[in-house]
Amino acid sequence: MANTKYDIAILGTGLGGLVCGYMLSKNGFNVILLEKNAQIGGCLQTFKRFGVKFDTGMHYIGSMLEGQILHRLFNYLNLLPDIKLNRLDEEGYDRLSIGGKQYRYASGYDHFVETLCQDFPNNRRDIEEYVTQLQNIANASPLYNLRKVEDYVFIEADYIKTSINDFIASITKDYNLQNVLAGNLPLYAGVKDKTPTYIHALINNFYIQSAWRIINGSDSIAASLANSIRSFGGTIRTKSEVSEIVCNDTQAIGIRLADGEFIEAKSIISNIHPQSTLKMINSHLIRKAYRVRINDLENTISNFTLYIKFKEKATPYLNYNYYYYKQDDVWKANERKVGDPLQSYLFMHQCARENQQWAESAEMIGYMRFDEVLKWENTTVGRRGDDYLAFKQATAEHYLDVLEESFPGIRSTIEAYETSTPLTYRDYTATQDGSMYGIIRDKNFPTQTLVSQRTKIPNLFLTGQNINSHGILGVTIGAALTCAEFLGLNKIIDEIEK
Repeated sequence: MANTKYDIAILGTGLGGLVCGYMLSKNGFNVILLEKNAQIGGCLQTFKRFGVKFDTGMHYIGSMLEGQILHRLFNYLNLLPDIKLNRLDEEGYDRLSIGGKQYRYASGYDHFVETLCQDFPNNRRDIEEYVTQLQNIANASPLYNLRKVEDYVFIEADYIKTSINDFIASITKDYNLQNVLAGNLPLYAGVKDKTPTYIHALINNFYIQSAWRIINGSDSIAASLANSIRSFGGTIRTKSEVSEIVCNDTQAIGIRLADGEFIEAKSIISNIHPQSTLKMINSHLIRKAYRVRINDLENTISNFTLYIKFKEKATPYLNYNYYYYKQDDVWKANERKVGDPLQSYLFMHQCARENQQWAESAEMIGYMRFDEVLKWENTTVGRRGDDYLAFKQATAEHYLDVLEESFPGIRSTIEAYETSTPLTYRDYTATQDGSMYGIIRDKNFPTQTLVSQRTKIPNLFLTGQNINSHGILGVTIGAALTCAEFLGLNKIIDEIEK
């Protein structure tokens, strides 16, 4: 008979769940990971259309030169032998079109400064100060530097209580430079006067050091972690939807699957959105006040994505990411309302091999609110009706019209395309309303919007993008915080250092 009793049951196999599974199984815990979908990986998932592979969430990563933070974490997670990378253009890994003018983010602190100074020759001191502040903020977080801690403080309070736009405005009074420095805000769906400085600073510091695409899909990260977990004796089950976290009077005792199967566990880690996790718990241990606080938290905006396959040798491969803003105020991108024309987007070619000359595929991502697909809220994948298909096609054609303005003739190079909406994202990644990055951190309510890995149930913990921060670095460090409840944080840092 199969084992149905485990030290730790992990719900969901997104990056946070997989990293927790790796750390804990490596340290001798008997773990089981449960995934409702047929494919593991959450936002690391990929899918194939028209003979090419598309990423769903992990589009590019940073700080992967030897000695840099993600390289050190990948080394610890034994990912380096399995993951192939292509370094993005060091002269401009991110290129921004803002109000009709183009700018570049270059790799390396000094190069970043020199490149922006070409467009802002009178603002050198501002740009140098900006880069210095990014490094100061990153250095102020022990975990982002793998430093041992006594009393753990994630980041200084000033960086949590100050908004990104106020932080940038304190560095430069130049309106155009302010917008350029905030120009990659789709990486965190930043909201003016809400999103705290540390989110922006840690992400930009991460990419300025070095920026990379994962060759042939981010699912290679999920596959590698899964193989390691199994080699450590861990169990991973797909098509295993959790319907309930079962509790007694004092703690959680296991989980029940949708088919009725009960799996006993001494502890449980949920890599599912906290609001969705609470729906699985019917226990007095979760008090009403805690439920209300979590359920009232605002989530980041969702997106509509266009997945493009190009005709063979029809368009040269672009080794950079392209951010477009029709207006000169980048913050207005998050104010898009239902039915508004597309004002901003992120466009990226995908990397299928080293030294790629011709693009095979690309993704174009624009903000979309869940309200735009609300009428199909209660439908399921593949059964949403002809009016939904018509909506997707009309939206896609509008996107291509806008893309054509920046890349004239691109329509003629496209062989086929696929689309996804907030509903797609909701159903495949189990995020509330298809939210891109989960819960919004709000500098006006820093304590309320910071979700702890601990819950009101003593042996139930959370992980994933809603803990600590989102993105590959934020989620990996968040997983370390969750695993620290079992291993101790300094032990994990010791293991990574070795």
